[in-house]
Amino acid sequence: MEGGNTRTAASSYLAWSILNTLFCCLPLGIAAIVYSCKVQNANAVGDSVVATDASRTAKNLNIVSLVCGIILIIILVAVQVTARQH
Repeated sequence: MEGGNTRTAASSYLAWSILNTLFCCLPLGIAAIVYSCKVQNANAVGDSVVATDASRTAKNLNIVSLVCGIILIIILVAVQVTARQH
């Protein structure tokens, strides 16, 4: 940290990525894990541009994965409810 410059590490969202992989959407969750690992690696070598970009991608993948999981759960519940009525 020369010259008073402070560098903050970008968020990796690794825990969120793992949970999304297990409970929401496997393919998007795996992609989010890959980008989360890229964030950690870029933070380790001090490449803040790559870390920030990968962090943004991991976050977006996690959001999409979560939304897909919620939609899937709603569809499954709706199918189960209509199947019981017949």
